[in-house]
Amino acid sequence: MKDMLLRSLSGLFYVAALIIVLNLNSPHGFIILFFILGLLSLFEFNKLIQLKSIVPYIIFVILYAVFGYWQNMLNSDKGLNEATQILMVLTIFVNLFLIKDLFSRKVIPLFITKRFIITTFYLSSGFVFLVLIASVFSPKILLGAFILVWVNDSFAYFVGKNFGKQKLFEKISPKKTVEGFLGGLLFSCIASYFISTMTTTLNFTNWLLLAIVITVFGTLGDLIESKFKRQANVKDSGTIMPGHGGLLDRLDSIIFASPFIYSFLNIIHYVS
Repeated sequence: MKDMLLRSLSGLFYVAALIIVLNLNSPHGFIILFFILGLLSLFEFNKLIQLKSIVPYIIFVILYAVFGYWQNMLNSDKGLNEATQILMVLTIFVNLFLIKDLFSRKVIPLFITKRFIITTFYLSSGFVFLVLIASVFSPKILLGAFILVWVNDSFAYFVGKNFGKQKLFEKISPKKTVEGFLGGLLFSCIASYFISTMTTTLNFTNWLLLAIVITVFGTLGDLIESKFKRQANVKDSGTIMPGHGGLLDRLDSIIFASPFIYSFLNIIHYVS
């Protein structure tokens, strides 16, 4: 009973903090929040891949300052916008290689150069794009993306637990099922309709497509983090959230999906 109460309270605090900060008019709130979450997640991830160096933290601060803070203050700067597009391409490229490693290798190779590349373009850039989604487009779009992740996770677990038969990726995450994935996708698509009626940021078609992007890449991000944890022989990335594990356990889906979300938003912006 006590464990359930702790789990509920920590989860409620996490969700409430995100909702409150992303509904504030000041951009400094979410910039500070994701800076803190990013540093803590980077600490957890470095433990998973056994990288004992201060360099990833320095890189995170530089990337966050240049693209997260200054981009928000100077979003009309053409050079900075072009640099952001380059960062987006590099980040997606590294993420695609992680997907390849997920499907083609028993373990993800973690030689020292790759560890620095992953911490830079998988994790640090992921947080940069979370801030850019909020600052360049709208905090409410980022909040909607989080809601879609929560809906997908909740219903994938519910459907998988009660109706799941066929394993999705048994060697990495034995509890995930194809039925659970499809259930999460279905209810995320349903949730996208209600989100579209409560905000004017995007129309229903775009929210629906965004739900698909988030479900697919969010699930891949969750599987990739699960593979890192399996290689490290740990159940959770940390213990900062009682009953939930680490911050990275809660943010793995949205971190991995963030550059794809940002890319999708750019595409519909230029098309419209």
